[in-house]
Amino acid sequence: MPENKGQQRVVAIVGRPNVGKSALFNRLVGRRVAIVHEESGVTRDRLMSEAVWDEEHFELIDTGGVGMMDGSRTGSTIEDGTRQQVDLAIQDAAAVIFVVDITAGVLPLDREVARLLHASGRPAFVAANKADHQNLQNQADDFAELGFPVYPVSALHNRGVDDLMSGVLPALPAPVPRTAIQPLKVAVVGRPNAGKSSYINRLLRSNRVIVSEVPGTTRDSIEIPFAIGSGNQARHYRLIDTAGIRKTSKVNTAVEKFSVIRAENSIREADVVVIVMDATEGPKKLDKRIASLAISENKGCVVLVSKWDLAEGTTTQRAYGKALREAVPFLNFAPVVFASAKTGYNIRNTIEVIDHVAAQLDLKLTTGLLNRVIQDSVAKVAPQVVGTRRLKIFYATQVGTRPIRIRFFVNSPRRIKENYKTYLLAALRKAFGLEGAPVILQFRARQQKTEQ
Repeated sequence: MPENKGQQRVVAIVGRPNVGKSALFNRLVGRRVAIVHEESGVTRDRLMSEAVWDEEHFELIDTGGVGMMDGSRTGSTIEDGTRQQVDLAIQDAAAVIFVVDITAGVLPLDREVARLLHASGRPAFVAANKADHQNLQNQADDFAELGFPVYPVSALHNRGVDDLMSGVLPALPAPVPRTAIQPLKVAVVGRPNAGKSSYINRLLRSNRVIVSEVPGTTRDSIEIPFAIGSGNQARHYRLIDTAGIRKTSKVNTAVEKFSVIRAENSIREADVVVIVMDATEGPKKLDKRIASLAISENKGCVVLVSKWDLAEGTTTQRAYGKALREAVPFLNFAPVVFASAKTGYNIRNTIEVIDHVAAQLDLKLTTGLLNRVIQDSVAKVAPQVVGTRRLKIFYATQVGTRPIRIRFFVNSPRRIKENYKTYLLAALRKAFGLEGAPVILQFRARQQKTEQ
């Protein structure tokens, strides 16, 4: 088996059209994405997302979206189009899932994809999809001629997917347990008496933090080691329970002033900030101030709507979530979790959401897919004309994480408008997810003899 040295833990899904690539993509990431998005169809248009299978974390690429974005195939052969898609997908992949349609048998285009995969040297695994019952499953042997291990699966009915992934996961490079050395810091912040300490107590299943009905009981920031998962896949955290942040006019003692300073410093030092809001009161001005501070510091963000047991029955999560988005629109990129420390409702899901956002902070976008998304976005909505010339984007590349920084090389940075930045950022989030992750877009002039 190839060692895949230097490769990221990336799995690419390839295959000809209409074999069920996106259905398999949704099956593999659905558990994770469903946590942060309630509405249906979220994964349908996504190109890349974090996936977790048997506690193994990896990034998954769906080339179905790439094919739909490639609108310039006029005059090209089918083989050329397929080569372009497969080359793009496997460029940074450590392993490839090659999806075929078991009901159609081996077609010439399947053989062409197989030839390209053999040339790439990447470990590949054939997912003979649409094996919805045993009779179809027996036809999987027909695909052995492609030269890769064959797994009959039904993405629709979740048949055979575990067997497929038992072959794929060992082909990935070993994970780097960086958080064991440098734990991710998660600051739990919010207004006084919003439910921060109660949440942490329920999360840890112990009373390691003082809980009181009196606002402002937590005077200092308390760090608590915490781990999610086990072994090399474990993510290690330090949960930071902070004193409630009050309005400046109400901070009238030295102790309270110091508590506010510590809370603000905790945000600055954190990797992920959990913003706790009281479900019975809704977002207040101070909630917006706290969220604004977390965003200005480029931190990963999760919104925790606490005390949901007290609000349930008077409103719905959908209605509350919509109102929250309208009240704090600049926080729309952050996942929202409704939970109750009293009943334990959704407490476990908060762990999954924090875990997901933490993974997004270190996400590395493949250059090929990144530029395909940008090209498609520009084709759909062209930049405005500034003066007599229009902004031209040549290419983009990711230049950093925590926060994710994407550098665009353009003809003239002064021609980029804020509304177009917002449009590009929305397109990137739609394609890659990036839930809760801060993203900074940088624009640089590409050196040229004459401006275009």
